[in-house]
Amino acid sequence: MIATIINAVLVIIGCAIGVIFKSKIPARFTEVLMGGLALIVFMMGVDSAITTNDILGMIICVIVGTLIGELINIEARLDNAGEKLKKLLLKGNSSENNFTQGFVNASLLFCVGSMAIMGSMEAGINHNYTIIVSKGVIDCIAAMSMAAIFGIGVGFSALTIFIYQGALTLLAIWVAPYLTNVLLLTEISAVGGILLMGVAFNMLFPEKHLRVGNMLPSMFVPIAYMPLAKWISSIF
Repeated sequence: MIATIINAVLVIIGCAIGVIFKSKIPARFTEVLMGGLALIVFMMGVDSAITTNDILGMIICVIVGTLIGELINIEARLDNAGEKLKKLLLKGNSSENNFTQGFVNASLLFCVGSMAIMGSMEAGINHNYTIIVSKGVIDCIAAMSMAAIFGIGVGFSALTIFIYQGALTLLAIWVAPYLTNVLLLTEISAVGGILLMGVAFNMLFPEKHLRVGNMLPSMFVPIAYMPLAKWISSIF
């Protein structure tokens, strides 16, 4: 949990810097920074996705997970959480119109991907915080750029980071013997890479918005898919 707290604090720091210097950062700088960040996020997604050893399995996991997410409507719940935070904290102040968008986009960006998953697992299993702290530095820079555009909603994504990565770390501690399966972690990261590319797409083309939030269950489908696929292949 220590690494997750560090990650969350770094996001808050990055957001604070972005909000404080918002008026001093020309729009063209923030736009080009967001474009560059989107390309880096896309590259990170591709780097994770190509590590898969089972492309068909990855396709199945994304389809099944997305259907589950659509049924639960995770993204709408994230939107609602952002709206409730906005009403609670801003008390009708209309100057922060991008609060929900910043909260949701930042939550997805910081929680989707191989670094969030593998870093949490590594912290829980081996007490190695290197991956999460490195991710925290990247998140800090991203939060700085996003906060200059979306405002303080970005900072409250630290709550999402704390809950999501903290839960994964605790899960890793309890089920460590199973999660040390390298192939399983590889496939989870590969699926996360696909979702990360979706986040990058939304950053580049917000008007065509993909509901990446509803795809989040896809990252956990490999836990059930891999044993099932192994059992089926043993029959045939």
